[in-house]
Amino acid sequence: MPTTTWDNLPAERRERVVVAAMREFGRCGYSGGSLTVVAREAGVAKGSLFQYFPDKLDFFSYVAEYTSIRVRNQMTRWLAALDPERPFFEFMLELMLAWMRYYDEHPLERGVTAATNLELDPQVRVAVREPVNRIYVAALHPFADRARERGELHPEADLDAFVALLVILLPHFALAPHLPGLDVSVRLYGVSDEERTDAARRLLLGIFAGFGRLPDGSDVWTATGKPRESV
Repeated sequence: MPTTTWDNLPAERRERVVVAAMREFGRCGYSGGSLTVVAREAGVAKGSLFQYFPDKLDFFSYVAEYTSIRVRNQMTRWLAALDPERPFFEFMLELMLAWMRYYDEHPLERGVTAATNLELDPQVRVAVREPVNRIYVAALHPFADRARERGELHPEADLDAFVALLVILLPHFALAPHLPGLDVSVRLYGVSDEERTDAARRLLLGIFAGFGRLPDGSDVWTATGKPRESV
């Protein structure tokens, strides 16, 4: 957690420090990121960083959560702008396409997302990913709840599992269009916008197929993995 010294800094200085940290961790990851470089680019003494945060991991965790909150706030604006009455699958597809466009246009956030998801140190991953995942689960779960109430997801669908799979897709959609080697057989890297949209649709269909109905209204598999008759 940041110290009271950090809390008492002018907002402009806090912003300089965070942006410098986003840039450095995004370039080099947590393990390779240099606090000396962060301090130099922020225009502060390196020792000041340890007056703001207890250690490097706490600083990185703060930067990762700060980044995720910025992205979550943008996600909230997208969700408010989308028509909640449209079919849930199309609603989620448009959200995921907007998510990818956001990371196209925000390299700092993309870099921090890469740093938090590709970090090799398990202690760092746990410290950073757990609060970040909670942010996205809290944002998405209410929409899954409503979709089940409207009959667009199976009444016995495991919504925790459904939302977990969506959250797993988020960093993939953020990074795969920009980093080679993350794609498996559904390509997002080095493809046209039309092909990327098709890839996103296919990946979402794979999730929806286990929990509800396909966009054409046809029945699919139940959450238990057993087929059920069309209704």
